[in-house]
Amino acid sequence: MKITEIRVILTCPNGRNFVLIKVFTDEGLYGVGEGTLNGNEPVVAKAIEHMAPLLIGMDPRNIEDIWQFVYHWPYFRGGPVYAAALGAIDLALWDLSGKISGRPVYQLLGGRCRRGAMVYRHASGRDAAEAADHARKFIAEGAKVVRVQPGPYGGAGTLRTEPPAREGIPPVEVFEPHLYLNAVVPFIAAVRAELGDDVHLCHDVHERLTPPEAARLAKELEPYHLFFLEDCLRPENLEGFRLVRQASSTPLAMGEVFHSRSQAMPLITGQLIDYIRVAPLHVGGLTEAKKIAALAEFHQVKTAFHGAHDLGVIGQAAAVHLDLAIPNFGVQEWVDFHAMEQVCEVLPTPCRVEDGYAMPNELPGLGIDIDEQAAAKYPYKPAYMPLVRREDGGMFVY
Repeated sequence: MKITEIRVILTCPNGRNFVLIKVFTDEGLYGVGEGTLNGNEPVVAKAIEHMAPLLIGMDPRNIEDIWQFVYHWPYFRGGPVYAAALGAIDLALWDLSGKISGRPVYQLLGGRCRRGAMVYRHASGRDAAEAADHARKFIAEGAKVVRVQPGPYGGAGTLRTEPPAREGIPPVEVFEPHLYLNAVVPFIAAVRAELGDDVHLCHDVHERLTPPEAARLAKELEPYHLFFLEDCLRPENLEGFRLVRQASSTPLAMGEVFHSRSQAMPLITGQLIDYIRVAPLHVGGLTEAKKIAALAEFHQVKTAFHGAHDLGVIGQAAAVHLDLAIPNFGVQEWVDFHAMEQVCEVLPTPCRVEDGYAMPNELPGLGIDIDEQAAAKYPYKPAYMPLVRREDGGMFVY
């Protein structure tokens, strides 16, 4: 069996840009993958197209060898764009191997360690009462873990959002750490009082604090027993986690913007976090994510794979298959793609959630297919992540 073509598909159903691929073989089978990288989709697509000719003629069943080849051939290896491109190819090869063997991918990864992967949902509100009401919706659907944020979806204390200065550039979020710190602890305290102690709560800082600020927050949140405090420091400030860890027993999660094991390793081996938050597609696919999970297992660190709106159905499915197959799974971040009509038209069979647990499709491979005709109906639209500035107009460096 040989690879004959790698087809890249850029599409924007429901206003979300996705990088999707199909890896075709000379025996008529193909595998599907995803390389979505929020705000950078055309760059990843070009990277895949650039490396694709080198893979033509290779045996797609040699997943580890192809992974090593794609990782090392550029010489200047690494970086989020190449990691996402490699992740897209790797997911497609695992999908293809599942189809060749007639088995779901999780069976190729070692089989089930659990019946389903516990998920956490995103609740937010202008105040604690509104956020608690939002959380109750997910709890009624079976969610055991809910992330609570002040403000709109993903909010972490943004004072306001200013419209873009001109068309084609992103909006600006205005943020001040001291105002956020003064407000967020009472917010979480009130949500906990509303919901009681039985539901697990998480909170995402979005990497906007210094080590002393993060240490203060983790300490002040101890009475509210968070499932974890997420991304309290920026990814370059790994040593700062030592101060946060020494200050508090609040569990810590980090890693959604990581793209390599070298970033995750110091936090894992130093036992400075409790949950590693990488997205399998962003670290080079299932091949690499499984190795990171194995490293974490040895150091009593659990997984909490990233799975927000900036990933798609294929990336989500890949994470669920790995969630089922590893012993140190913790929780899976979750977005319900079933509620997105256009996404389901392009990618018709998203994974489902039953009573708070994600279930893979029991189909060969990842259980996902791509409708190329539907994808063509929703062409790529330029989109960028928001900028973050201080109240005085200066860039917020985080």
